[in-house]
Amino acid sequence: MDARSPSQRRRREMAAVTSGAGRCRLSKVGAGRRPPPARVRVAVRLRPFVDGTAGADDTPCVRGLDSCSLEIANWRNHQETLKYQFDAFYGERSSQQDVYTGSVQPILRHLLEGQNASVLAYGPTGAGKTHTMLGSPEQPGVIPRALMDLLQLTREEGAEGRPWALSVTMSYLEIYQEKVLDLLDPASGDLVIREDCRGNILIPGLTHKPITSFADFERHFLPASRNRTVGATRLNQRSSRSHAVLLVKVDQRERLAPFRQREGKLYLIDLAGSEDNRRTGNKGLRLKESGAINTSLFVLGKVVDALHQGLPRVPYRDSKLTRLLQDSLGGSAHSILIANIAPERCFYLDTLSALNFAARSKEVINRPFTNESLQLHVLAPVKLSQKELGPSEAKKARGPEEEKTGNPESPAAPASASQKFSLLQKLSSMDPAMLERLLSLDRLLGSQGTQGTPLLSTPRRERMVLMKTVEEKDLEIQRLKMKQKELEAKELAQEAVDPTERENCSPTMLLPLARRRVTVAKPLKKAVVIPLQLIQEQAASPNPDIHILKKNRKRKLEHVDASGPQEKAEDCWELQLSSGLLAHGRQKILQLLNEGSARDLQSLQRIGQKTAQLIVGCRELHGPFSQVEDLKRVKVLSGKQLESFLKANILGFAAASQCCGPS
Repeated sequence: MDARSPSQRRRREMAAVTSGAGRCRLSKVGAGRRPPPARVRVAVRLRPFVDGTAGADDTPCVRGLDSCSLEIANWRNHQETLKYQFDAFYGERSSQQDVYTGSVQPILRHLLEGQNASVLAYGPTGAGKTHTMLGSPEQPGVIPRALMDLLQLTREEGAEGRPWALSVTMSYLEIYQEKVLDLLDPASGDLVIREDCRGNILIPGLTHKPITSFADFERHFLPASRNRTVGATRLNQRSSRSHAVLLVKVDQRERLAPFRQREGKLYLIDLAGSEDNRRTGNKGLRLKESGAINTSLFVLGKVVDALHQGLPRVPYRDSKLTRLLQDSLGGSAHSILIANIAPERCFYLDTLSALNFAARSKEVINRPFTNESLQLHVLAPVKLSQKELGPSEAKKARGPEEEKTGNPESPAAPASASQKFSLLQKLSSMDPAMLERLLSLDRLLGSQGTQGTPLLSTPRRERMVLMKTVEEKDLEIQRLKMKQKELEAKELAQEAVDPTERENCSPTMLLPLARRRVTVAKPLKKAVVIPLQLIQEQAASPNPDIHILKKNRKRKLEHVDASGPQEKAEDCWELQLSSGLLAHGRQKILQLLNEGSARDLQSLQRIGQKTAQLIVGCRELHGPFSQVEDLKRVKVLSGKQLESFLKANILGFAAASQCCGPS
C-alpha cells in the first residue's frame, strides 16, 4: 500500500509542516519561537459482527496483523490484500478501557499545560462511533472516562497550597443540517462560529456550565444528550443525524506572582457516519439529513487532502464542521482520530474509504502551543517602602485612616524594627492561607534580628521603573496645576482693575487690534420634535432642570466695519438635560448591555442584529461591561458611532422619563 519512495514522503511531510505552520501563526503567544510540530495520531477500532447483518458463512473482510497494522482484501485482485499501518489497532475483542488508556488518556496532561486537545470518532454509519465515545453504563466510553480523569487531575493540581487554581466548564452542541445548535439550551437557535484576533475559534452565545465533580457533569450532560437528533434507518435503529461536539475548558490562575493565566480546551467529537442511501433506505427528512451529513464529511475529506498535499488554500469555511475543527486538523491541538470500521463484507467499500481517510489524516501536522497570559492589574496594590518613597511621597501614599489614627512611622512616633512597613500586608490578591504563612515567617525573621531588607519587600526592577515613572508623572501634573492656579489668579486680578485705570493704562497693554477681524462660527441649528403636552408641562413646571429643549438669546460678535466688532443677539434652541436624566439614561443603557438579550439590544437606537449579537459575544467573552464606553474599547462601535448612539438613546430615555415618569 505504501509504495512511495522515501524522498517523496519527505517532500510531502515538509509541505504538510509548512502548511500547518502558516495556518496557526495568528494563534501564537510569542513570535520569537515556533511551537514544535505534533502529528495527528490515528487509531483504528474494528467492531465485532452484529447479529442479523452477516450470514452463517460470511468471513470478515478486515483482519488485524498486530497492535498497529491490519490488512483488507483488495477489490481489484481477490488474491492480494492491502496493508495499513497506524498508531494503534484495536481488534474485535478490545474493550473500552483498552481504547481509552491506549490513545486518549495520554493527551489529557496537555490540558494542564494550557494546550488544546481533540478526540474525533470517524467511520461509516453503524460502525460503533457513538458506542466508542459514550458507551453504556456497564462499559463507559471515552467521554465519561476522560471527564472522570480530568476532574480528578484538576482537583489534585488545584488543591490548597498548590501554585495554580483550576476551574472546569463544559459546553455541548450539535451540527444538524449546517446549523450549530446548543444542546444545553435548545431554544437559543442557530449560533454563529467566529474567530478572534489570535485565530482561536469561538461561538458567541454558547452555554458554559461550571462543573466540579462527575455528578455535576452527568446532571448537565445526560439531559443534553437526549436533545441530540437521532433517527432509525435500515442499518441502525438509533442512527446519529448530527455531529455532536463536547467542549471542556480548563482555566488556570496562578496564585502567586507573576499571576499567569492558562486556558486549555478539550474537544470530544462524535461525527455522524457517511451513508449509502441505497442500503439505508432514507426518504424524505432522512434523505435530507443524509445529504447534509455526506456533504460535511466530503468537505472534511477535502480539508485533509489539502493538508496532506500542502495546498496553499485549505477549505475550512466550506462547512460548519470543518470550521469548528480548524484547531484539530492543521491547527493548534493534540488530535486523536479513532476510525471505526465494520468487518462485514457488505460494509467493504465504506471500510476501505474510512481506512484511506485515516491514512491521509495520519500525515496532517499540528503545532500545539500554550495559551498563557499575564494579569497585569494585580500589581497595582503593591507599594514601595518608606525609605524608597522618600518623606514627601510617603506622606501622600499614607491612607486617610492612617492619618486619623496616627501613623507609627511619623517623626513624632518613631517606629521600631518590628513595626516597619511590609509589602506582604498589601498583597490582597494572594491566597489568605499563604499570606498568613508568609506574614508569620516575616515576623519570625524580624524577631530574630535579621539584617537587610524585610522578606519580599524589594520589588522587581520593572516595578521600580514603573513606580519611578508614575512619580515623575505625578510631579509634572502638580507643576501644571500650580501653573494653572497662577494664571487664574492673574486673570482675576486683571478683571478686578478699575475701568478708569484701564483707560489710562499704557497702549502697550493687551488691547484688541484696530483692524483685527473677529469671526465666530455660527452654530448649527437643529430642531427636535417634542409633544405639545410635554412643552406645556415644561413651561408650567417650577423646576428648570427638567426642560429638554430651551430657547435662549445668544450673543455673537460680527464685524461691521474697521472701527470694531459689534454684538448681535440671536435666538437659538439648545439642548439642556439635568445630570439626573443623563445618569438615568446611561444607567438604563448599561443595564441593557449587561442583562439584555440580542432581541432586547435591538430595541436601542443605532443597534442592529449583527451588532447586538457581537455585543452578546463580547459580554460572554470579556465579562459584563463596567461602563458604556467599553463598546469602543472592545471595537464594537467607533468613536463617532458611540457618540451618536449615546445622544440618540439618552435623549429617548430622557423623553420617556418626562412623559411617563421614572421607571
